Amino acid sequence: MSTPSRPGAAATGASALAPDPALPPTAVTPEQEASTSRWTWPKIVLWIAIALLGGLAWVMLAIVRGETVNAIWFVFAAVCTYLIGYRFYSKVIERYITRPDDRRATPAEVRSDGKDYVPTDRRVLYGHHFAAIAGAGPLVGPVLAAQMGYLPGTIWIIVGVVLAGAVQDYTVLFFSMRRGGRTIGQMARQELGKIGGTAAIIASLLIMLIIVAILALVVVNALGESPWGVFSVSMTIPIALFMGVYLRYLRPGRVTEVSIIGFVLLMAAIIGGGWVASTEWGYALFHLDKTTIAWGIIIYGFVAAILPVWLLLAPRDYLSTFMKIGVIVMLAAAIVLVRPEITVPAITVFGQNGMGPVFAGPLFPFLFVTIACGALSGFHALIASGTTPKLIEKEKQTRFIGYGGMLMESFVAIMALVAALSIDQGIYFAMNSPVALTGGTAEGAVAFVNSLGLTGTPLTPDILTGTAAAVGEESIVSRTGGAPTLALGLAHVMQQALGGQAMMAFWYHFAIMFEALFILTAVDAGTRVARFMLQDSIGAWVPRFRDVSWRPGVWICTAIMVAGWGYILILGVTDPLGGINTFFPLFGIANQLLAAIALAVVMAIVARRGRSYVKWLWIVALPLAFTAVVTITASLYKIFSPVPAIGYWANNAKYRAAQAAGDGSLGRPEVVDAVIRNTAVQGTLSIIFVTLAVVVIATAVVVTVKAIRAGGGEDTEDPAVPSRRFAPAGFLPTAPERELEKQWEPLLAEERAQLARRGH
Repeated sequence: MSTPSRPGAAATGASALAPDPALPPTAVTPEQEASTSRWTWPKIVLWIAIALLGGLAWVMLAIVRGETVNAIWFVFAAVCTYLIGYRFYSKVIERYITRPDDRRATPAEVRSDGKDYVPTDRRVLYGHHFAAIAGAGPLVGPVLAAQMGYLPGTIWIIVGVVLAGAVQDYTVLFFSMRRGGRTIGQMARQELGKIGGTAAIIASLLIMLIIVAILALVVVNALGESPWGVFSVSMTIPIALFMGVYLRYLRPGRVTEVSIIGFVLLMAAIIGGGWVASTEWGYALFHLDKTTIAWGIIIYGFVAAILPVWLLLAPRDYLSTFMKIGVIVMLAAAIVLVRPEITVPAITVFGQNGMGPVFAGPLFPFLFVTIACGALSGFHALIASGTTPKLIEKEKQTRFIGYGGMLMESFVAIMALVAALSIDQGIYFAMNSPVALTGGTAEGAVAFVNSLGLTGTPLTPDILTGTAAAVGEESIVSRTGGAPTLALGLAHVMQQALGGQAMMAFWYHFAIMFEALFILTAVDAGTRVARFMLQDSIGAWVPRFRDVSWRPGVWICTAIMVAGWGYILILGVTDPLGGINTFFPLFGIANQLLAAIALAVVMAIVARRGRSYVKWLWIVALPLAFTAVVTITASLYKIFSPVPAIGYWANNAKYRAAQAAGDGSLGRPEVVDAVIRNTAVQGTLSIIFVTLAVVVIATAVVVTVKAIRAGGGEDTEDPAVPSRRFAPAGFLPTAPERELEKQWEPLLAEERAQLARRGH
């Protein structure tokens, strides 16, 4: 039962937690922590150097730019800004807003059930969390946004993540953990009341269906008719199952050991995929059409969401993190080595007039909703209040996992942007312009692209056919969706650093497989979170559904959510205009609206914690205000714009008029029918999404103002329970943490031995 709070209650509620005298300390003392953060001259010099290098990189990108800009400045600007943001800004959030206490047990410890609540090593959990949040957005969004130039996207991806995206991920993760791992919808119901909470739950459920369907659709497009990719990605499932059993029963606690084994097996699956695809039997077995792959993903999503989290989800995501982070770091190193020159203008003509062929709409607000996940993503709030808070060992690990995980995703996004910028502009637009504009042929693409008035060498059919041959494809024209463009950009950079032109085809297909693996991990985690959300919602009327260990409820809710996003996925796969072109704008807006909802809930929670928190409320209110303005404005454009290329209903009216007049100039009858159907669905969902978001934000503002005036509000955190375990807060333990680890090692060894005995 909740009790009224008083100013500062949230911070002091655990101060009376009595440790067990039979156990070593469960947390380092404040004095020990202060000793590790004391400033020394080497530290001062290091951070001054980081600040100067980052400042120089930003000057080179934003001010001192000529006809070209060197790609290394993107890497330096990103890395230096991330380091400063994590070291200083996230520490401010930890000190003044979240205020974690490692003496307090987390839900994973208190409710440990071996299925959903499982204390998980922070390194494994970081891999799981990063893999779950890093879906299609940081790969596809920046590639599409490259049509507006390099500078606006770079600023939003790097600065936006420090001030907005990572703030949301960290705070939602922490406050969900303090509430037993409750979903963002359930927290909204507790903090905002019936109206705001109901609106948040409905919006979250509907938006989740769109998000997971688009994530799955990108996987389908990347793996369609690619036996190499299908084999390699499929093999990650048995490898992950083996890792889960190995870590739980065969060799409990041996994270480094199982990491090496998993990495070797993953590399074997990737290399073996090329050999399997070249054989007659392998080609016949793994060369699948998109519809077949879509049904396979639907079945996988259901199974992954009902299995114990330790068996498939966590080890599979941890496994894919090797691939994800390894490839991105490898690409960054190649950029520093090769130093490619970017010829794309800082702001292109399409960034100025808002009528680009890849997507239409002015720079503000459409750049921000197109990039989406790379800087701020509402989907992350679902993961941060879904699987991850149920797995955290210690409270202070939330900064490393939440804030640090989002910084890594932003780095993925900036590398995707650089990869897209590094290829020829003509090739970029030939790949990303829809068939309706290019005709699907090299000649048609050349005629269209050369009509855009781009600077540089004119595009020729030989350039397109030669590029396609170099990467082992029949054609690269109208390969929309961002994934093929990123693959080409990565191959273009990597072949200069390693292997030369002869390796272009290898790197291209390697990147396609990498993207599919990257995105699929968000589908399984997203499905599991969707199940949690629906169980919470139905549980308001049928309390039994809230019991996550009740298997009938688990299966029923999983089946409902999978059926929902699976239906949208099949629509996208069979869409004659291409599902990505049809649904990605709605994905971006819905994703950002969900971020606004999550930040609104966090703002209310912080305000209700007491007066000592209110002066730091701007840390949450600032990104909330910005994303609310951006997404509401974008929604209004999509609903009311009279320009068919921008407005859903305007486009719907255009195609309806053509259908009524029997005008075939807009495409075949089935194409016209698809556009009419899809624009109606998108327009209706846009109205629903923005209405629900406005209700939630307005309710949160009212609750926040009342809490500020009252000096606090109701404390909805779970009662504090003393912790009986220890784990370091960051990736590498500090000196005091290493000392505590030594004290805990005998107890941990005994625990591992008991697990092993039970396993046999």
